[in-house]
Amino acid sequence: MNHFSFDTVKQIICAAGSRHQLGEHCKRLGLSHVMFVTDGGIVQYQLHHDALQSLNNAGIEYSIYDQVLADPPDHVILAAVEQAKSKQIDGVIGYGGGSSMDVAKLIAILANPKQTQALSDIYGVGNIQGQRLPLIQVPTTAGTGSEVTSVAIVTTGETTKMGVVSPVLYADLALLDAELTTGLPPAVTAATGIDAMVHAIEAYTSVHKKNLYSDMLAKQALVLLDQNLQTAVHEGHNLEARQNMLFGAMLAGQAFANSPVAAVHALAYPLGGHYHISHGLSNALVLCEVIRFNLSHAAKHYAELMLMLNPAAQGSDMELANQLIDRLEQHILDSGLPHRLSQLNVPEQDLEMLARDAMLQTRLLVNNPREVTHADALAIYQAVYA
Repeated sequence: MNHFSFDTVKQIICAAGSRHQLGEHCKRLGLSHVMFVTDGGIVQYQLHHDALQSLNNAGIEYSIYDQVLADPPDHVILAAVEQAKSKQIDGVIGYGGGSSMDVAKLIAILANPKQTQALSDIYGVGNIQGQRLPLIQVPTTAGTGSEVTSVAIVTTGETTKMGVVSPVLYADLALLDAELTTGLPPAVTAATGIDAMVHAIEAYTSVHKKNLYSDMLAKQALVLLDQNLQTAVHEGHNLEARQNMLFGAMLAGQAFANSPVAAVHALAYPLGGHYHISHGLSNALVLCEVIRFNLSHAAKHYAELMLMLNPAAQGSDMELANQLIDRLEQHILDSGLPHRLSQLNVPEQDLEMLARDAMLQTRLLVNNPREVTHADALAIYQAVYA
């Protein structure tokens, strides 16, 4: 028997235009004054106006925090928490990409009047004590899956990150409205889409907590993402493709929230920390080389994923796994993403430093099908350099 525990958000609404009912959902949760957490880009392009109008229509008071940065540093979170406390909010809405939703999770914990813990107290796994304020998550990209995960990532120094992991962070509602993603540029669509594919692949091959439920979600997520990525990239206003991408990213988020990610993420984090390469692109850069490294230990799982994408595919497990790599590489090329570190002006002499930093990601590396040494990490970076 496959023994496991599976957790996720309380409610999911997947429907184009559903942002127009955001105020009604707040009323249902008994909220009267929420903090609306987003970033400057959302505000600049006025992607939040419909949502705010819905809050107004429902008589929900709101305060906006729009200073979220990519890979949010701890000072951003602390400033947002202080603003939330001063406004005496009773709920939080995360509205944007993964960074906005991660910040919203932490505000919901730390702005709770009954909370006595500081941000530094809750880093790590299972360290949150007490409850959070009601939380609604509305993703505007199809990638991170943060709307259905129990993880928030914080940049704690110049290049270092810490994770807050707790089932308390699961939202009350994840609202998936593809109309919010139709304006995403092709490069962002591609990078976030590959990010979601990584979540599905690593959840399916994780050596810790892999289970039948997360496997089912990961496989369905990968099929949706594989079938819709290029349409979403090249036909950005195709609402069906956009909704399928959003749904696929959410399924992948549910999968890796219960069967955690591994070496792709571990090697991607230093790229974001040192060179501010987006998380999705960082994952895309190392994805295929990490799979090649893992073939000796996980070819069977990769072969199973390939057969999900193409049931007519033939060959041994190793041959099918290599077909999966070829398919992913083609997605990256067809999406127009950079696929070499040298294209992003990463100095070759920094690869040793990147390998050292990747080895600090023990929370992720322990989930990888094959043990990763410093020499292995360095070899992977060298393989994707030029």
